[in-house]
Amino acid sequence: MAYDFDSVIDRRATSSTKWVRYGPDLLPFWVADMDFKSPPGLLAAVEERLRHGVLGYTDPPPAVEDAFLEWLMDRFGWSVPREWLLWLPGVVPGLNLAGRVIGDPGESILIPVPVYHPFLSVPRQAGKEALFVDLVRDRGRWVMDMDRLEDAVQPSTRGLLLCSPQNPTGRAYDRSELEALVGFCLRHDLTLVSDEIHCDLLLDATACHVPTATLNPELRCISLFSPNKAYNMPGLSLGVAVIADPVLRNNYEEALLGLGSGVSPLAFAAALWAYTDRSDWLRAVTAYLSKNRDLLEQTVAKLDGVEMTHVEATYLGWIDVSALALDDACAHFDRFGIRLSDGEPFGAPGFQRFNFGCPRITLQQGLSLFEEAVRNP
Repeated sequence: MAYDFDSVIDRRATSSTKWVRYGPDLLPFWVADMDFKSPPGLLAAVEERLRHGVLGYTDPPPAVEDAFLEWLMDRFGWSVPREWLLWLPGVVPGLNLAGRVIGDPGESILIPVPVYHPFLSVPRQAGKEALFVDLVRDRGRWVMDMDRLEDAVQPSTRGLLLCSPQNPTGRAYDRSELEALVGFCLRHDLTLVSDEIHCDLLLDATACHVPTATLNPELRCISLFSPNKAYNMPGLSLGVAVIADPVLRNNYEEALLGLGSGVSPLAFAAALWAYTDRSDWLRAVTAYLSKNRDLLEQTVAKLDGVEMTHVEATYLGWIDVSALALDDACAHFDRFGIRLSDGEPFGAPGFQRFNFGCPRITLQQGLSLFEEAVRNP
């Protein structure tokens, strides 16, 4: 089936966060949602649920749980018992719940940075200390430095927060990297929290996703999944935690009580379609995103004063603009009509994150503005 990713859809009239927050004069490439329609089948599933007419509080439907468990087996060969699942009103709430159940107040949690900015506040909101450890660039790839992690871990450290695939750097960690991290967690008796929301957005044919929890049954792990990014349905907030350890799972479930009214019935309908998707929409959208990625990388490569590493997964480019020596990088790019995500909230001042999940004509317009801003620091 042919899909239309080229048409520009006006989102301002829908109070789109991406398009209205910074006003009508800025072309937005910041917050991580895409400017494409969700898959036709997913929209049809939501419409069918709407036709029922009653949108009340909804328990996790068994069909959704069955679909997710089958998806884990089909994608990753991972056999998971139903009782390991806890459904959430989004992955960010799932991260913050994890912060509450890892260790005691005053203890610490490791966070490799840069990383999706809600990670950085998880320890503080749980009354714990955040230990930030820099990722490093090695031969054009952002990698975890195991020596730095060993130097940073403390006797009071109880956990580590991982984003895999990695937002904002676009890394799809390979098995050997994740095995090294799992070994580190086991040596130091750490609980690993693994946000895997971008696992279906692999842009390179050689990239693959390995669920961290599958690498060692002894690992105490909270794995967080959601179809929201890959199928462009982030407004239908939904996530699911997979937790094998019964004590950890019980503590997590207790922390979940009272968090809110649960997951929307429309989100469950969309998730059921996504986890049983047999269309070629995901293949088509990742192929389109790969070409957008190539265009962004080619543009950055020809400009002096900026650089970026190759994006293996996600639809996010992580651009080093530090050589431009800008006092306020976001304000500078704003002056040229383009809004990016500033690196400082991700733990990396001097960088800008560029969301290329948009029609190509929009991307081309944005890249022209980006080039002009870089050439006139």
